[in-house]
Amino acid sequence: MRNLFILSFLLLSFFGNSQETLQELLKTHNKERIPYISVQELAMPKTDAILLDAREIKEYNVSHIPNSTYVGYDNFDLDTVIKSFPDTSKTIVIYCSVGIRSEVIAEQLKKEGYNNVFNLFGGIFEWKNNNLPLLNSEGNETEHVHTFSKDWSKWLLKGIKIYE
Repeated sequence: MRNLFILSFLLLSFFGNSQETLQELLKTHNKERIPYISVQELAMPKTDAILLDAREIKEYNVSHIPNSTYVGYDNFDLDTVIKSFPDTSKTIVIYCSVGIRSEVIAEQLKKEGYNNVFNLFGGIFEWKNNNLPLLNSEGNETEHVHTFSKDWSKWLLKGIKIYE
């Protein structure tokens, strides 16, 4: 009986603590050809970056980082971004929920000749987890964050989770 208890405890400890970190999640899904920028670096007052939101419009309308421009993911249009931001030397930071979709969009910009492109590590979730402000579609501060899915919502530790 004691051995069964020990075995059960060991199995629960192993599987219960096997939840990956955000860094491990990104390493699993990303190719890491685009450098990350941290929320702390981006939030510094001296940062003069163009901020692009690579989520879907329903996510952006719930909340987005101030001064960001919606570019989307499923309907991303590279030509529109090139016309809007023709200076390929400007610093561009792309974000999504945690940093997976944004890497795909960042890679397209890099192939197009943009040479200062960064992926926001942890995306909008990490932004909110660091108590930084978000705006809704009316331009008002909000605590709401669209979490993309219930599975991804575990990475949002602060704010109010919105699923649809």
